[in-house]
Amino acid sequence: MYKEYFGEVLTAMVTPFDGNGHIDWAALDTLVEHLLTTGTDSLVVTGSTGEAATLSMAEKIQIYAYVANKVGDRAKVIAGTGTNNTRETIELSQRAQTVGVHGLMLVAPYYNKPPQEALYAHFSTVAAACDLPIMIYNVPGRTACNVLPATILRLAEIENIFAVKEASGNLDQVTEIAAGAPDDFVIYSGDDSLTLPILAVGGHGVVSVASHLIGRQLKEMVQAYKRGCVKQAQQIHAAIYPICKSMFVTSNPVPLKAALNMMGINVGQPRLPLLPCPERETEMIRQALKNFGLLRQ
Repeated sequence: MYKEYFGEVLTAMVTPFDGNGHIDWAALDTLVEHLLTTGTDSLVVTGSTGEAATLSMAEKIQIYAYVANKVGDRAKVIAGTGTNNTRETIELSQRAQTVGVHGLMLVAPYYNKPPQEALYAHFSTVAAACDLPIMIYNVPGRTACNVLPATILRLAEIENIFAVKEASGNLDQVTEIAAGAPDDFVIYSGDDSLTLPILAVGGHGVVSVASHLIGRQLKEMVQAYKRGCVKQAQQIHAAIYPICKSMFVTSNPVPLKAALNMMGINVGQPRLPLLPCPERETEMIRQALKNFGLLRQ
């Protein structure tokens, strides 16, 4: 059901800021239109790439309402409402639901380092308090907490938990989930460069950073693989790989914001505690964009 509903290429959208560090709503308009015309099926707002950790609850709710209204019926909007506080996650999720988003993304609670039974209790408690479809976001490199396959499979039995965004970098883990999950449970790659390998072990698509830049190519790769055109998918993977890797030469979304600004899609700079992209990394990104034809030589 939700495979078709949310699609294959979901963009983890940056949050544009103006020169004073406030949300730049005009730039957000431009960014949404760019993404909707370059292969994005659904928008994921206020995730890691959206600098959720630096946004207030009021700002997040404003973004949910604004993007949902802007998109209308052209795409789906998933709100990143997960925090490391279960009560706050419930409040934010319920408020997101009232402003018209289509789904929720819940990151594993960071810093607390809950064991597996506590993770199950956290996610299941939030799911019981909301009606929207929920995607679990497993990114142990940021949270210091890995949601293990056995826990994901237990959570997959809950009616409104429909997917996992797997950013553990562990194909064995993805394989275990794919082997044991219900047929309608959706696995999204949380790492752009692992999208094709994850498709091969049972994934459906990607929640992407690089789709801001190469959304059409990512979409083409996913669809080529699903048509059985594996060689074509491999060729696209090889071609986009340098772009995918360049987006992580330093902490996300610093490289992505630099790349978008270079391309004339002005999204401003990150908020502290992140800084603008250093010169050395900026030149690496610039060269990757030039090599791919996204910038003039």
